[in-house]
Amino acid sequence: MRIQLVNPNASRAMTAKIAVTARAVAGPGVEIDAVTNDEGPAALESHTDDALALPGLLRAIERADAGGADAHVIACFGDPGLDAARELARGPVIGIAEAGMHAAALVSRRFAVVTTLARTLGHTRDLTRRYGFGEACAAAYAADIPVLDLEEASPAAVERIGALAERAVHEDGAESIVLGCAGMTDLCTALEVRLGVPVIDGVAAAVGLASALVRMGASTSRREEYAPPPRRPGELLRV
Repeated sequence: MRIQLVNPNASRAMTAKIAVTARAVAGPGVEIDAVTNDEGPAALESHTDDALALPGLLRAIERADAGGADAHVIACFGDPGLDAARELARGPVIGIAEAGMHAAALVSRRFAVVTTLARTLGHTRDLTRRYGFGEACAAAYAADIPVLDLEEASPAAVERIGALAERAVHEDGAESIVLGCAGMTDLCTALEVRLGVPVIDGVAAAVGLASALVRMGASTSRREEYAPPPRRPGELLRV
């Protein structure tokens, strides 16, 4: 089985970091093809960044799909391009925010999200509602740490994330924590020891869900919304 892990931003250091997690949880017989979107912004920290990342991201999905990839993981917590990628890919496409929230809901009644910048909190709340976890999400906090600072997180950054997660557990009643950035992927173990609750990394959750769906033989429905996009006469390849 081959799973493509797409980092929608242009940071190769970030790609290498999340690939370590993906390969650690993939299990035997699962190959992880970690890809950097060289056409994308250095980091995805705004709606504009998300939009600029989409052409390269969708091209990566189509290329890997044509090359025989069995599933795809979009490794950015905003789940950019998820619906479009599902139209294009034969196999399952999993976003790390959706995967992380589903995993948290399986091991706890209420979870909290700790993410990067405050400007992304509205989108995080939108995603919790879209995915059906509006009531289950006890809180969402931003550590005000730029995404690229998590390539090699400083002790101060780790402490900030830990303090907010601790607040969510003790003040908001969160029973688990969802890490709101792929760059936080290496913080789970230390945070679980500190907090005493499950800490969910969306990269690991998405790889696990993608591989499970492939083994089950389940892929994206082609009825209605996720049917392949129309190819109108005279139009070139859409992405």
